[in-house]
Amino acid sequence: MKKTVKYTDEMLGDMKIVTDFLPSPKELIFKEDTVKITLSLTKESVEFFKKEAEKHHTQYQKMIRNLLDVYASSHTLKPVS
Repeated sequence: MKKTVKYTDEMLGDMKIVTDFLPSPKELIFKEDTVKITLSLTKESVEFFKKEAEKHHTQYQKMIRNLLDVYASSHTLKPVS
């Protein structure tokens, strides 16, 4: 059941102006340094990522890239401080 919104000309009360805290659209563009490669994957793997990407409204290539990035970063030796 959908409720109908009723608009009135009543006073809204005390209002407070909030400073803009959101980043500009330019700051939301993340350009990653990528390299194009050719990679053969099993049909089952690609189908899995395509299904999951569709569920989460994203690109399956991006999911695979993120998976590889997480794997690589977790296996990279970090210098001891």
